[in-house]
Amino acid sequence: MNYYSEIKNELINNEITKKVKDYSKNRSDLTTYYNVGKLLSEAGKHYGEGIIKEYSKRLTEELGKGYTLTNLKLMRQFYKFSKSHTVCDQLTWSHYRKLLTIKNNDEVAFYIRICIEQNLSVRQLYKHIKNKEYERLDDATKDKLINNATPVVTYFIKNPIIIKNNTNKEIISEKILQRLILEDIPAFLDELGTGFTFIKNEYKIKIGNSYNYIDLLLYNYEFNCFVVVELKVTELKKEHIGQIEVYMNYIDKHLKKITQDKTIGIIICKKDNKFIMEYCSDSKILTREYLEI
Repeated sequence: MNYYSEIKNELINNEITKKVKDYSKNRSDLTTYYNVGKLLSEAGKHYGEGIIKEYSKRLTEELGKGYTLTNLKLMRQFYKFSKSHTVCDQLTWSHYRKLLTIKNNDEVAFYIRICIEQNLSVRQLYKHIKNKEYERLDDATKDKLINNATPVVTYFIKNPIIIKNNTNKEIISEKILQRLILEDIPAFLDELGTGFTFIKNEYKIKIGNSYNYIDLLLYNYEFNCFVVVELKVTELKKEHIGQIEVYMNYIDKHLKKITQDKTIGIIICKKDNKFIMEYCSDSKILTREYLEI
């Protein structure tokens, strides 16, 4: 087989397709780079690794720029990648170039999943990878993702949660922590996962004859439930669990409709206390550290 001719024909046909049928450009790119990657893999086995460098030089001379040694190796890597992952044409070649840098197959599957579910741009995908969102999922959640378990609202809440401090204020109180969150509420909601929307901070409720204030009241439209968030600048304490349980029960009694799921609670604290987490039997209460950057 003349591998070079086959590779050149694949690339030329792809360029023609992109000009004539722009709507199918992405699918054509992925198909072409898969086929080229397969041919390069076979050629390398027959003629050795140096043949790719030779092909790169010839393709550049005959077809123009875009066929560097690095790009051809990426196409070969994409072909090998496709053996372990289902290639989806909702993602572009630029998406896959980012994903090819990740070695862990389960991590790749996670990012493909959120790209499709959240319609992420390449820049947004890069941000998720840079923030190490997969690494900040707990082991139980990773196991559930591997086994394709039905997701629940608590699966994708990272630990630690990253909170940006562009003002360089020292976080010495819940009020300051709350202010930093409110300064970039979209970024905070993204840290929690998908479907979270902001309702109100300092949400006022009356329990008995006294008023209390929920630090942040959210709603998750995907899982149809309210979310109570309490902020602590200390380690988790037993009384924090009791406090948020009271708030969750209040929301369930006074706001939740019969068609909605039960409220969940999130306690964001400076450092997790593992004993308390084991002590707390309510699976709808989560604790998460915050990491100030």
